[in-house]
Amino acid sequence: MTSPLTIAIDGPAASGKGTIARRVAEKYALRHLDTGLLYRAVAVLCASEGIPLADAQAAGERAVRLDPADLKGEGLRSAAAGRGASVVAAHPPVRAALLDWQRAFATLPPGAVLDGRDIGTVVLPTAHAKLFVTADPDVRAARRWRELSKDHDIAYRTVLQDIEERDARDAARPDAPMRQADDAALLDTTNMTIDGAITEAIRLIDARLCT
Repeated sequence: MTSPLTIAIDGPAASGKGTIARRVAEKYALRHLDTGLLYRAVAVLCASEGIPLADAQAAGERAVRLDPADLKGEGLRSAAAGRGASVVAAHPPVRAALLDWQRAFATLPPGAVLDGRDIGTVVLPTAHAKLFVTADPDVRAARRWRELSKDHDIAYRTVLQDIEERDARDAARPDAPMRQADDAALLDTTNMTIDGAITEAIRLIDARLCT
């Protein structure tokens, strides 16, 4: 029996990995999971329930009780949720609680595309194809600022600082740090349109699946 097709797409915030992952999932008729949304949901739930984000054990216990309906809550795409997600994602109990959740989603037929920061290295180390999507911090901050400024009055410099701080936290955490998997293809979207990035992502994935 052929195993479900799994594609891992990793990278820092606002690199374009989420949009690419959704389009790749459509291309290959797979399900899609934005794993960052899991951590955002845990952070938002902890904040709303008075659980300190720095309390690794309590945050982990809340992550164990995460329900799929929690991924549809309000405020998950806010800057505050993003900052909170980066904090709780550094806690080993939180990552352990969500690991099986992610793997179970990926391995249900016909398979899935997962995007995050440790998919190719930890969650799906044997994924059929892997991408690491990145872009210059200034470019990523501009993208995120345009997204956030539609609904909030937020300064570009604030967004850039947030991006740089999240990059540092995600790369430095001892448990499942963000890094490019050895067998992941690198896709730098700095000077690409979204359509161009999607085309290149599919080319890279096709090349890997055909080997």
